[in-house]
Amino acid sequence: MKANEMFRESVENKEQYWAEQAKEIQWFEFPKTILEEDQNGYHQWFTDGKLNMSYLCIDKHIEDGYGDQVAVVYDSPVTGKQEKYTYNQLKEQVSKLAGGLKSLGLEKGDTAVIYMPMIPQTLFAMLACARIGAIHNVVF
Repeated sequence: MKANEMFRESVENKEQYWAEQAKEIQWFEFPKTILEEDQNGYHQWFTDGKLNMSYLCIDKHIEDGYGDQVAVVYDSPVTGKQEKYTYNQLKEQVSKLAGGLKSLGLEKGDTAVIYMPMIPQTLFAMLACARIGAIHNVVF
């Protein structure tokens, strides 16, 4: 399917199109409701589905056999520092940070503000929040 056809289909047949796209993601619970409106008339997508973005960004790739492949490349134009992290290394960093956040009392549904420069550890912090179900706001 070409991009223009995909776009047209996504607009003309929203629910059917996005239900098909949702099948391409590994859900913990596949949504029964694809699209609905909330009490204020705003569209809500996949409201009864359950997934975890940290899992999809890291663990899924490890399970698929890509654990030793590079997942993150950091190349700072300011410091000239370059670093690479495999999916296995990324999972280790994110898991340690998630454990640390939980030990500080951060729980699913809580909000964390991440005030860090654009370094790999900022990404680790965002993924750690997602891993435990916390909402994160990032300030660079």
